[in-house]
Amino acid sequence: MTKKIIISLAILILNLLHSQNIAWSKEASFLPVLKSQLSAGVSGEKNETDYATYTFSLRDLEATESIISKELEGNGYQKPSREEFISKVNTVFKRIIDPKSDSKYLHLNFEDKCSRDFQFFKNSNTTDVDPYSTYIFKNGLFISDLYSIPEVFDYTKNAEMSQYEKEAKYNRAPADINLYYWKDIANLKNIRKQNIKTIVARNSYLFNNNKSYVEWMVENDKRFVKSIVKIFGYTKESKFNDLTMNDYLADYQTSSDIGDIIFTKNCKGELEIRTELLKYIKDHTKSDENRLLTALENFGYALKDNSSFTSDEKYKILAYIGNTVDPFYLDFAGINSGNAVWNAESVLYNSVVKDRNIVSVFQKNNYYGLPDLKDSLMRVQAIIEHDSE
Repeated sequence: MTKKIIISLAILILNLLHSQNIAWSKEASFLPVLKSQLSAGVSGEKNETDYATYTFSLRDLEATESIISKELEGNGYQKPSREEFISKVNTVFKRIIDPKSDSKYLHLNFEDKCSRDFQFFKNSNTTDVDPYSTYIFKNGLFISDLYSIPEVFDYTKNAEMSQYEKEAKYNRAPADINLYYWKDIANLKNIRKQNIKTIVARNSYLFNNNKSYVEWMVENDKRFVKSIVKIFGYTKESKFNDLTMNDYLADYQTSSDIGDIIFTKNCKGELEIRTELLKYIKDHTKSDENRLLTALENFGYALKDNSSFTSDEKYKILAYIGNTVDPFYLDFAGINSGNAVWNAESVLYNSVVKDRNIVSVFQKNNYYGLPDLKDSLMRVQAIIEHDSE
């Protein structure tokens, strides 16, 4: 019995040592990059002006892949199949992943959704000239922003790395540059924790359909959430739509800018209409609250001067606006109540008065398959005919 116990313990110790060696091997692959980042510091200042101390490259992105994969796995993330991953990336970001391509990463530029340039941009909470960005890890089957290693990995647990940073601080040059080091960031532990939580939440929601992260993302990852709705047109999550539209309402009230996130062009130059946001406006309009509806009408009135769309596209946009707006005028025209000021007539009515060709275009296109548009157009025509008698 004693002999068996000794053998079992020996096997256990060997397995433990083997697992530690594997872990160290994984760490060793990014140690050269970590050393470079520790030497460069977090940021620099020269003559009281920000000074770039480090230039990010592909090796920085590669260095974080194993770290992020391990964190995702440890937090319950289940890697989707490659086909599922490709499909969801296309659904959310309208980005096609070519399985035959040799590239391991793709760059998502949140200020230019159609850009295919591959550049390295870090996101921060400060005002930055760089576009907000994230990256698709094609082999890792996840997405992540570009992070410095200390932002996702506690390097201080490695005594050698901590000592290396201390020595770098005293051996640095040139002397006229004031460097700020990672070890001096008091809340680095919390920053790291938040970054990892963000990575886990995004990937678990998007690729594992884990709805438990929705509330957290709405509260803690607002910029990303609003961006995927407004820029990429991901409108499948109602609470994401809530955040985006309420944010618009708080900042813009009745500005016609709302149409810019509903009626857009895809990367092929084709008109896209985000019908879920039109439904949101319809569902959140009442007799005493019509600011979003008014904003939508204002976009309709401004269409004639909008050079982004062709004449046919403008007719179609007006049709969708009319289908959303006009039915409310049956009950509320001329009423002023709460946050609602209702005009005597709708944008559809005023547009037809100015352009009778709208009627024939709508008819020719079978009213674009919109359920209320035919009745609304008949109502508008009846009023115009009555007023002209």
